[in-house]
Amino acid sequence: MSFKSVNNILDVLKNQAKWQEDPFQNLLDSWSQIVGKVVATHTQPLYIKQGILWVATSSAAWAQNLTFERQNLLVKLNDLSLAPLLDIRFSTSGWKRQKKHNEVNQNLSPSHHPSYIGRQIKLESSTKPKKDNPQKVFQDWGTTIKMRSRGLSLCPQCNCPTPPGELKRWEVCFLCAAKRAKR
Repeated sequence: MSFKSVNNILDVLKNQAKWQEDPFQNLLDSWSQIVGKVVATHTQPLYIKQGILWVATSSAAWAQNLTFERQNLLVKLNDLSLAPLLDIRFSTSGWKRQKKHNEVNQNLSPSHHPSYIGRQIKLESSTKPKKDNPQKVFQDWGTTIKMRSRGLSLCPQCNCPTPPGELKRWEVCFLCAAKRAKR
């Protein structure tokens, strides 16, 4: 028996072990490296069926955002996978919160969410106003309205806080635009 035949046998056994590996298990092991730590906390690969990878997401926003990125993910996954994937489907069905996901989510800021647009308006939570004091209720309402309209431009006609899109479209708030249309 020569060493050449032993090496050939070892190569065959090594390749056979690769054929018997479960591609889904390999995908699970490398999922967080492929998609990133933040995405991995909000996703959970479920199974591969007929070349399609099914992934559960923590919310519909994550499912939609990842659907737009699926072609990039497919390229990354097919580079590492033994069995080529044809597509990826994202859905909130099948999502199960796990302890490790909850621990990681506590350290994430809102800017990691796919629907984050940049600026946040922080509303101060107030206790429920007492119904027996109308002036206090009115003051609380006024404070809430001021907090919500902070940073909005004023309508040149009525001086009400107005979203920039309305001013751009009609040059006034929608109420003033509706009044103009009636005339």
